[in-house]
Amino acid sequence: MPEISRFFGIVIRMYYLDHNPPHVHAHCGGSTAVIRISPFDVIFGDLPPRALAMVREWATLHQNEREAN
Repeated sequence: MPEISRFFGIVIRMYYLDHNPPHVHAHCGGSTAVIRISPFDVIFGDLPPRALAMVREWATLHQNEREAN
């Protein structure tokens, strides 16, 4: 699975030909969550609250890039 971003110990990955809805896999320590891109929502899994807040901020900062792709 290609890594598309890494920050503060959080790794964001995305499969090219994965199932709908469009989503990313966020990994932080031993925690993993699958997160729908739009609207931002945890599909399953769990991240620590602070890590989830940082992933939400990352998603907001990169919204235009994601929509262009």
